[in-house]
Amino acid sequence: MWFLVGASPDLRTQINASPELSPRSEGTSPIGGVFLYSADVDSVLGLLHLREFQTFFVFATSGVQRVLKKENRLFNVLDRAHPPVQWQTLSSRGRLGCHLSESPGESPAFIANTIPLGGSYPDYVSDELANACTPDDASIAFAFEQSNKQLFIAPSLSPHSAEWTKPAASADIVLIDGTFWSDDELIHTGRSKKTAREIGHLPLHGPAGLLEQFPANAKGRKILIHINNTNPILDQQSAEHRAVLDAGFEIAYDGMEITL
Repeated sequence: MWFLVGASPDLRTQINASPELSPRSEGTSPIGGVFLYSADVDSVLGLLHLREFQTFFVFATSGVQRVLKKENRLFNVLDRAHPPVQWQTLSSRGRLGCHLSESPGESPAFIANTIPLGGSYPDYVSDELANACTPDDASIAFAFEQSNKQLFIAPSLSPHSAEWTKPAASADIVLIDGTFWSDDELIHTGRSKKTAREIGHLPLHGPAGLLEQFPANAKGRKILIHINNTNPILDQQSAEHRAVLDAGFEIAYDGMEITL
C-alpha cells in the first residue's frame, strides 16, 4: 500500500507513468491514503481522479477539511466510493502512528509528524471561512519516521515561520519547496503582480531565502520539489542551476526514485 503527500492535478498522468501506483488487475489501486499539506489546488485536485479507483484515507487538518467539504461541494464526490473516502484529522502540531493494514489494531508501520508553516488559506477560500479556521491548519509540513529513518516534506514554505528548520536539519531526506528562484519572479516574467512570498512560497535566492535559511548542519539529502516552470534552475546551463547544486541541493525530476 502506498501513501501520497498531496494529490496534484496531473495525478492521473503520474499514476499511468508509475507501474507501482497503477491499478492492479482486479481494478483496485495500491494507493491507500493521501496526506494533504494544504488546500491549494496543487495539493487537492487529484483527489477527484483517485475517487475513480477505490476508497482510501485522506489525512488533513480540520481547517483544510472544512475548506474542501464546506466551500467546495465538488469534493462531495469522494463520498460516492463504496465505502466512501475516510477522512482522518491531523493536528497542525502532532504525532500520529500510521499502519498499512486494514486491521485497526495493527501496530504503526510509520509515524507522521506535522509542523505548521505559517501559511494562509488559498485565495478561493471565502474570508468568512478563512477567518473561522485555525491559521496553523492552513499549511503544514510532514516528517515521516520509519525504522530509524526520517523523511521531511514541505512542498510549500511560508516566509512567516522557521519551525521547519529543526526537523529539516535532522531528516535523512528532505523534499522541500523549490518553487521560485527569486521573490519577484512572477512579476518579472509577467505571470502575476504578486511576489513569491505573497502567494506563500519562500524563494530560493535573496535575503532570508531558502538557500540562506536552510540549516548548515543538516545531515541528509536535500531535494528541491514543486518547481515552477518560470524557475531558472530548470535550465542546466544557468548560473542559478549551478548555484543550487553548489549549495548541496538536488533538483527533482519526473520519474525520480529515492531509496531511504
